[in-house]
Amino acid sequence: MDFVNALILGLVQGLTEFLPVSSSAHVRIVGELLGTGGDPGAAFTAIIQLGTELAVLVYFWRDVTRIVGRWFLALLGRIPRDDPHARLGWMIIVGSIPIVVLGVLFQDSIETTFRSLWIVAVMLVLFGVILWIADHVGSRSRPLSELTWGHAVVYGLAQSFALVPGVSRSGGTISAGLFMGYRRGAAARYSFLLAMPAVFGSGLFELYKSIRHPCVAGSHAAASHACTPEVFSAVDTFGATVVAFAVGLLVITFFMRYISRRSFLPFVIYRVALGVLLMILLAAGVLHA
Repeated sequence: MDFVNALILGLVQGLTEFLPVSSSAHVRIVGELLGTGGDPGAAFTAIIQLGTELAVLVYFWRDVTRIVGRWFLALLGRIPRDDPHARLGWMIIVGSIPIVVLGVLFQDSIETTFRSLWIVAVMLVLFGVILWIADHVGSRSRPLSELTWGHAVVYGLAQSFALVPGVSRSGGTISAGLFMGYRRGAAARYSFLLAMPAVFGSGLFELYKSIRHPCVAGSHAAASHACTPEVFSAVDTFGATVVAFAVGLLVITFFMRYISRRSFLPFVIYRVALGVLLMILLAAGVLHA
């Protein structure tokens, strides 16, 4: 059943990564409901996110290759340093710094305290309300070409909130973009491009750690609490990652078309309802934080 449960979590990851509903919160909640031994873990979550980021790479392939190519050409002095695509590349680098710094500083809390279901429930409701306000008060007039260095830093700070399950990486950064007046499509596009360095970095780092220092239930390291026992095997995790990629590619295609015409209200309602339901289940003792 571990393999089936892992595939289910991969499906959940693919369905929710690009929607502003927090994929890490859903993987955390569904993992608890499946009876997989509790929290699937920050490492498992980070690794299967590699699948959905590969979906981003495929979907935005032309954007990514253009940005990377122009960035290198500008760095080598072959084209002007103020080339729009090269400049966007630098902004993505600058915007990635906050989440890297905070991820290192708060690594222990990210893997333990922040994964409490009470925190997840509160963040689902709180950032759902923030998304609703941003979608209503934002002018939604700025194209991505008007991105400034200051706005790039704000985007980066907003992305760092996603270290807490329940916030949503896309929800946090899109909300910041809407508050700053960017169009829904522009805010989402930059949100997904900005996420790539952080998610690939985190996922590959966790993959490296799991290979170099495997930790399985019943081992001496696990018994001494030196690490968290792994719930899923390498095969389980790989299967979940493949499912996350396939489903994620379909979802990101749908989402980018959807937000060009409609508001985020359905996602806001869903977030608040899920957060309140989660609080009720926790208070009733059906789920354990």
